[in-house]
Amino acid sequence: MRYSKIYIIFVLVLAGALAGKFYNGKWMRAEIEEFRGAALDTADWNPLIADSVNERRLSAVIGNRVYTNEKDGIYMDDNLNVMIPVSIIRDSYNCSVHLYESKELLIEKYDNSLKLEVDSRTAKYNNKELNLLSPMTIRDGQYYVPMELISGELGYSYGWDIVENAVTAANTSGETNILPASYDLRKRGRNTAVKNQGSRGTCWAFAALSALETSLLPQENLEFSPDHMSLKNSFASNGDNGGQYTMSMAYLTSWQGPVLEEDDPYDGKAVDGLKAVKHVQEAQVIESKNLDKIKEAVFKYGGVQSAIYSTLRNAKSQSSFYNSVTNAYCYVGQEKPNHDVVIIGWDDNYSKDNFAVGLEGDGAFICQNSWGEEFGDDGVFYVSYYDTNIGVHNVVYTDIQEVDNYDNIYQSDLCGWVGHLGYNRASAYGANVYTAKGDETVKAAGFYATGKNTEYEIYVVPEFDGEDSLNKGQKAASGKVENAGYYTIDFDRPIHIAGGDKFAIVLKITTPDSEHPLAIEYAADESTWNVELDDGEGYISPQGKEWERVEETQNANLCIKAYTIER
Repeated sequence: MRYSKIYIIFVLVLAGALAGKFYNGKWMRAEIEEFRGAALDTADWNPLIADSVNERRLSAVIGNRVYTNEKDGIYMDDNLNVMIPVSIIRDSYNCSVHLYESKELLIEKYDNSLKLEVDSRTAKYNNKELNLLSPMTIRDGQYYVPMELISGELGYSYGWDIVENAVTAANTSGETNILPASYDLRKRGRNTAVKNQGSRGTCWAFAALSALETSLLPQENLEFSPDHMSLKNSFASNGDNGGQYTMSMAYLTSWQGPVLEEDDPYDGKAVDGLKAVKHVQEAQVIESKNLDKIKEAVFKYGGVQSAIYSTLRNAKSQSSFYNSVTNAYCYVGQEKPNHDVVIIGWDDNYSKDNFAVGLEGDGAFICQNSWGEEFGDDGVFYVSYYDTNIGVHNVVYTDIQEVDNYDNIYQSDLCGWVGHLGYNRASAYGANVYTAKGDETVKAAGFYATGKNTEYEIYVVPEFDGEDSLNKGQKAASGKVENAGYYTIDFDRPIHIAGGDKFAIVLKITTPDSEHPLAIEYAADESTWNVELDDGEGYISPQGKEWERVEETQNANLCIKAYTIER
């Protein structure tokens, strides 16, 4: 049942009046006394109503996602608007959301845009003025906006259920495509400065960190150090002579970086003792050649690290695959990628005639290179959708947090996702055992999804006592992720561990069409020959009953991390 705000007021007033006449199961004799509440106007009643709503469990259902006041901080304000944090809008309404200069919020969907400003009682939607009862506001360090306004302008229904103390929003626009025909991060102030890798083979580090920087823009403008990523990772090869996106993911998700460029300048010399200035908790790998998903990632999150086969060697090179007049590149052939770039936009109507080779159709990604501003259009060029390699290997950094989010990370896979392990079936169980540094609370676990639509169940064994105890874990979380990549999953409830005790994170993972769904670290090639196995205690099982020690039987470490806070 859904009711208007006026009806809510009426019901609460009536309930209050009846409560005043009924006491201890008996009707009381009426007495004449001034009832001040009858004289209260809306400004007086609304805060009382909001307090009543906020004292109960308040929930917001947007599409298929549920948010609550207890976990996500939603609340009803004194104008009876349910206010939701800006941080949930992107994924719940499937749109692009970015905050500029800590005061102006830009929400984009399709070819439309909604602008809100802190403490302003008006908003702009497609250059049309809208009046608001509640402005965008700041509460407990978070930005909040009225859910009803967002829903209405983005084509969602909005309803209130007084019994459930819940609001719901559903997409009624009939639109599923969130993407315009063209998009360019440069036009929205979300592109990072073009850099120059020089003669070193560090394009992979430049591309990864430039993509990461764009994910923080426009709110934070930071410059990270490719020197540190390429020289201070855990691989046998220092990455100065080439690397790939899995190396950057391993370095970032293990909190080895990023560090600031000013602390480790690009000079080929490693700086010791630096700590990460951000914690990367999620990196999504976009399906090969899924152009719409790549565009959506740019639109919602920021630059996408991808790879091409470049027949150019530097900013002054010439190639039959490159039109230097239009800054357009397309390679069609059998060669594998040898150069990483950052996709910062696209243009579906970019003419095929701009390319040096004959193509089937129009369209190109807008890519930022790491050869300085002398190359292309101030460091940027167009790569055709029909290029053999662009869009095959793609990663976007989708959750970057402050370094105080957790106190400790437990891990044994500093080289990250090197290979896969399983039992020739879509599901498998894995468990990593760690020794608690002190009295702590386990708050989250991290793992790699090795394919699309991966389902997971996570259990915690607070007191590990041999393999049999792995079957007695407390369920902490479950869910599904759409893309491959690295994910940090916050637990539904905290689980306490005692200092010196062994504890285990148990992961049941199911990846459709996969025979080896568990990500592992092992000595696979010359860059990973130095992988250490004595830093881990991992177990695998086909059904979660009988376990084998993965370091002993498979010469590998499991990629399952634990995140804790100190008690």
